[in-house]
Amino acid sequence: MRVTLSLIVMVLGLALSGASALAAGMVQVPGSVQQGQLVIGWAPGNTVIQLGEEALPLTEDGQFVFGFGRDEGPNAELTIRYADGSTEVLPIKISQRQYDIQRIDGLPPSKVTPPPERAARLKRERGMVAAARKPETTDDAWTGGFIWPSKGRLSGFYGSQRVLNGIPKWPHFGLDIAAPTGTPVVAPAAGVVRLAEADFYYEGGIIIIDHGHNVTSTLFHLHSVDVTVGQVVSQGEQIGMIGATGRATGPHVDWRINWRGRRLDPALVLPTAAPLPVID
Repeated sequence: MRVTLSLIVMVLGLALSGASALAAGMVQVPGSVQQGQLVIGWAPGNTVIQLGEEALPLTEDGQFVFGFGRDEGPNAELTIRYADGSTEVLPIKISQRQYDIQRIDGLPPSKVTPPPERAARLKRERGMVAAARKPETTDDAWTGGFIWPSKGRLSGFYGSQRVLNGIPKWPHFGLDIAAPTGTPVVAPAAGVVRLAEADFYYEGGIIIIDHGHNVTSTLFHLHSVDVTVGQVVSQGEQIGMIGATGRATGPHVDWRINWRGRRLDPALVLPTAAPLPVID
């Protein structure tokens, strides 16, 4: 399912209406975004768009996507070259956010500071994750929007700094949904499964779905992984079940969104009217 241009304008709060921008043949992007946001825009055909040195390809109907990480900003620019040879620079203001500190105690020491003998395993698993997120495809499943991957209690949020057993760690880059082990987990958007493993050291059961244009969803701590690499999944299709595998203090799914090397906030890809995923 594709998102209509008018829906993009409504969701992103673009300054121009879809009709007027189409008539003017102008690139449409929001003038202000947040740190951690996946941004969708529109451009007329044969437009070349760059974010810094990074080219942003267009879909057949002129949509393009990019994003900003947790600490980026406060300003960015899109460089645009239209089909007639004219150029334009569009400034984007990136709103700065404040993040919570989370303290988690009671984890096994080996999960906080892994023993040296785990180094080879961790390197291999990180390499598999990087490879799964690397393919650049023209698929545009991300244009169909996103839904909650499961139902439960929100127990962890993007950007928060975690202190594990008293040791400060990297910020948390996902959205945690806690629910009983065995609660279904579904694909938040359609795509191709690039990674499906049952027992990673930190992540436990992990799935990575490629939504196209370097937009991926990662879901982990899964009790079961019910898909295989290369499988095409539809939005809402069950892909696994919530668990407490890997480094976890209780059953939940950790959902992450990436665009290229940026870690984005899954909460910001959901429609503003999407209900919280409360357990039935």
